[in-house]
Amino acid sequence: MNGRAVANVALALSLLWGASAAAAQRQAKVFRIGYLSSGSIAASPHLLEAFRQGLREAGYIEGQDFSLELRASEGKADRLPGLAAELVRLQPDVIVTTGTLAPLAVQQVTRTIPIVLAVAGDPVGSGLVTSLARPGGNITGLSILAPELGGKRLQLLKEAVPGLSRVAVLWNPANPLNKAVWAETEAAARVLGLQLQSLEVRGPDEFAGAFEAAARGRPGALAAAEDPLILAQRTQVVAFAAKRRLPAMYGLREFVDAGGLMALGVHLPDLFRRAAVYVDKILKGAKPGDLPVEQPARFELVINMKTAKALGLTIPQSVLIRADQVIQ
Repeated sequence: MNGRAVANVALALSLLWGASAAAAQRQAKVFRIGYLSSGSIAASPHLLEAFRQGLREAGYIEGQDFSLELRASEGKADRLPGLAAELVRLQPDVIVTTGTLAPLAVQQVTRTIPIVLAVAGDPVGSGLVTSLARPGGNITGLSILAPELGGKRLQLLKEAVPGLSRVAVLWNPANPLNKAVWAETEAAARVLGLQLQSLEVRGPDEFAGAFEAAARGRPGALAAAEDPLILAQRTQVVAFAAKRRLPAMYGLREFVDAGGLMALGVHLPDLFRRAAVYVDKILKGAKPGDLPVEQPARFELVINMKTAKALGLTIPQSVLIRADQVIQ
């Protein structure tokens, strides 16, 4: 072999080695994913697990391909700015958020780190994105904006509870989505001839007072909006409804799984799995601003017949036939 041939072979081997080393280096990168919940991670571990499952389905192995930095405000909105700043200082490759207040807090401290909304109320109205189709900026993900559900829940409650005239509504006015849901609920109440009692909660320590107010107001039923704070406190909300023998309609099926009567809303685990798809695209180079924000494609009505029986309530067939799932 002459000198030129040897040189060519050496160059080829060098290029091959360099390409292999670069590929190995890329494969060896462990992505850091931030995760900020405005509710409680411990109270809803199945949601984080759904996100992890989505990453596994996309081919990622935790500890090998990515690590998670978990933070949660436990329903205390004043903690979110500090937690957001803490995550940003870690310089993660992407930050996943739950609720609307969490991404708003992150948005205040970074306009460059990609943010994926696992579930948010009104991304456009709250100023998180420019539009659903073209979010712009560093934020994209999934929205559960469907304020009209507030009216539909009220209608179903009236159908299920004969003679219903007064409903206590548990909601969080600090949540932009809840404001929209409350407005729709008020409009529906006027049409349905129902009187509403507003039960506002902005933190975990306000539930006891809300329950006392509801007891004084003597409502015939309870309705609860979809909100991270309320979701985190679902055990005590469901227990209060059972103690007062109040038929209750909730915004998420997790309340029914905890013993609540009925729920009409999105299936949260599906959204958290979908959030992993967004994370995958971003880690592979997609820009958040170019990825359209998804809206819920379907809603589910779940009814707990055990709870209905305990309340001495017969759910009409007209309601049962609309249920996606009836728990016996």
